[in-house]
Amino acid sequence: MSVIEVWYFDGCPSHESFVPHLRALLDTAGVDEPIHERAVETDDDALAHRFLGSPTLRIDGVDVDPTAAQRTDYGLQCRLYPAEDGLRGIPPDAWILAALRQRVSASVAG
Repeated sequence: MSVIEVWYFDGCPSHESFVPHLRALLDTAGVDEPIHERAVETDDDALAHRFLGSPTLRIDGVDVDPTAAQRTDYGLQCRLYPAEDGLRGIPPDAWILAALRQRVSASVAG
């Protein structure tokens, strides 16, 4: 069982479209865990939660972005993710599925 969290700030245009997309992707992958939505309201909150922008997806507390651990640009901002056709406002499906596989492997090994 994984904890799936979407961190966002109120009014983020990508957050509202991302959550249903994520649910559909999780359903397709056979993952029925709930999605926990976490609002970040201030710059202090962003710093405290290492919030790189909205939306941020974490699975078991780990950002699905493989470069997130090296970043420090925390704040109330829209987050952009690299895609084959440029930048997008949501993480690539491949990152999400890889993070899910990694968490499942870790729980089986542990």
